[in-house]
Amino acid sequence: MKSADFQKKLASILTPMESVAIAVSGGVDSMTLAHIAKRTLNVSVTMFHALSPAVPREATERIERHAKNAGWQLELINANEMQDPNYLENPVNRCFFCKSNLYSRIAQFTSQPILSGTNLDDLSDFRPGLKAAKDFEVRHPFVEANIGKQDIRLIAEDLGLDDIKQLPAAPCLSSRIETGLYVTNEKLILIDSVERLLKEEFGLGIIRCRVKRVGIVIELEETLLNKVDCNLRKRVDNLVRIYGHNKGVEYSSYKKGSAFLREK
Repeated sequence: MKSADFQKKLASILTPMESVAIAVSGGVDSMTLAHIAKRTLNVSVTMFHALSPAVPREATERIERHAKNAGWQLELINANEMQDPNYLENPVNRCFFCKSNLYSRIAQFTSQPILSGTNLDDLSDFRPGLKAAKDFEVRHPFVEANIGKQDIRLIAEDLGLDDIKQLPAAPCLSSRIETGLYVTNEKLILIDSVERLLKEEFGLGIIRCRVKRVGIVIELEETLLNKVDCNLRKRVDNLVRIYGHNKGVEYSSYKKGSAFLREK
């Protein structure tokens, strides 16, 4: 199916709503949905973005840039998940508490139907956040239109969204902390700082700074892993020491969800 066909399907879903609120994380899915909704519904769309230590600064900067250029009505909110002990304990279903806090806060600001950028491929993964979405009657237009991740990238390209069409998947920074290890501001700032350093070095690519019981583990896609040299290792070591980590940093190939321990 072509991008134009996908966009027609989305328009048929969005147009009858007349007015919506979109939870925008800064990734390709929610950003593409925001652009389509704005063009389809014109001014009756409000974008909500949560400011949090768990959200990479570059994601917030990207959203603010697009909001300015595309004329979005953007609300920056604090979802308050860092005040939720259930979230901070980092259980297996941490995402449920994260999304519950997010949707609860959005609902305090608007009576508009809430939309997410969840796509068809997400349904095959373990995503406790989808239960929270159901609790708050959040709709997923990409799922309703049978649209997956690659389809979204096609739409983004067709819309001229060159800076986001090939963005790698980027779950929240808390997902880098091994299940059962407490989520803290300090860990999240460390993770964001290390990943920013590596992105400045490598540009696009899959980059994860994991905080595990064994210590700090940097996971990179194979092409990036082969580029790690002594100088870069030294810079990363110096950075993590600032945050009180004195053990050596490990490097390994990227493994999806390796900080997530299902049995915890």
